[in-house]
Amino acid sequence: MKNVRLKFSGILLLMSIIISSCSDPVTEQQSPVEKDDTPITTNNSQARLPGLGGGVLMQAFYWDVPAGGVWYDSIKAKIPSWDAAGISAIWLPPVSKAQNGPYSMGYDPADYFDFGDYNQHGSVQTRFGNKAELVSLINTAHSYNIDVYADIVLNHNSGGALESNPYTGTNTYTDFNPASGKFYRSASDFHPNSYASNDEGIFGGFPDLSHSAPYVQDWLWNRADGVGKYYRDSLGFDGWRFDYVKGFGGWVVKEWMDNVGGFAVGEYWDGNAQLLQDWVNATNRTSSAFDFACYYKMDEAFDGNDLTKLQDDMFWKRDAYKAVTFVTNHDTDIIWDKMHAYAYIMTHEGYPTVFYNDFEQWLDKDKLINLIWIHNNKAVGSTSIQYADNDEYIARRNGSPGLIVYLNDSNSWVERWVDTNWSSTTIKDYTGNSTWQPTTQADSWVKIQCPPNSYTIWSPL
Repeated sequence: MKNVRLKFSGILLLMSIIISSCSDPVTEQQSPVEKDDTPITTNNSQARLPGLGGGVLMQAFYWDVPAGGVWYDSIKAKIPSWDAAGISAIWLPPVSKAQNGPYSMGYDPADYFDFGDYNQHGSVQTRFGNKAELVSLINTAHSYNIDVYADIVLNHNSGGALESNPYTGTNTYTDFNPASGKFYRSASDFHPNSYASNDEGIFGGFPDLSHSAPYVQDWLWNRADGVGKYYRDSLGFDGWRFDYVKGFGGWVVKEWMDNVGGFAVGEYWDGNAQLLQDWVNATNRTSSAFDFACYYKMDEAFDGNDLTKLQDDMFWKRDAYKAVTFVTNHDTDIIWDKMHAYAYIMTHEGYPTVFYNDFEQWLDKDKLINLIWIHNNKAVGSTSIQYADNDEYIARRNGSPGLIVYLNDSNSWVERWVDTNWSSTTIKDYTGNSTWQPTTQADSWVKIQCPPNSYTIWSPL
């Protein structure tokens, strides 16, 4: 689903067994590593496996980013600093020309093969730039071992000409004559047609693409020069964020993944964790899903001052390796207490996402970088909830090294005895919010603390 001018004010985790030594982010500021400026195009994501705690995804846009074809270059310039911060992948907005041309955020696709080089729909460039700038951005990300995910809109199209539709007996905007010369579409490629009268959903009254039509399947995922394989091989994308997957069957994503591969995450916008699980299963587990169940529970917990909500059902608790967690995105931004939310997703299972505006404009960037470091270096193993009430929440990651996260939503300092993974071991708070360095008892118990309206995250020195 996407925000159509109406804004709400709302990789599979690949675990490496390679353990690397890391400096303390609280006491030492690391300098960026010098990089080779030569672009490298490769979608061998096996060469870019995330580290100890898994990867961190950056959503590299927000709704109505600056127009004028400057966005790709703006993001390219941020790649070195995002790499230094520990970002392992970025998610771009839809890259093809849309009906609204230079003003569109890309969610009304017209020509899947016009990346800003054909004069149609009111402009040559897309809102974000052109193909050369897009490829340069992807190459630069790859040179820093950062994957790039494309936002793929398969449910609907927009910008076709009016034609007589034999399936409806009316005139419909289903005549697509793309300037790229690739993937012409007509009434027979949309619902209803000779293959199916409808699928799972229609968005916004746009022509509803029929994935049952063999011609559509060929152009989307079968052909060597079709959408999926062209985006993978010619542009260099490593994965896919599938838009509005409630609008079509999970088998569509399965077919795409079986033929194209890469990482996948679907936008199944629903707070019911079981429905998220059902959708992932419907893709034959070829795709992850954004954890909207976690998103809504965090809002209830942190904005509603009831941290017991964090004990409720979430998708990551059912299927951690298929859950992509987030605090906000371009469509929905309802959580006010965002630092608690980021502390939660960076210390718990799932593949956490950082929102561009949160990182670059709205929140304390140093604190977010610190949480990313903790995620990448400490957040390992299964999760055990130690304690929860309205104001306090404590959870443990049971891997090595693992961590203890203590969230405090009250106006007072708090402290509690907790059971840890470590016996007779000195630990510290890696956020710097507490200066304690207690030693765990022989039975692994220790007392930890947390400041008012804050969080601490504990692990061995």
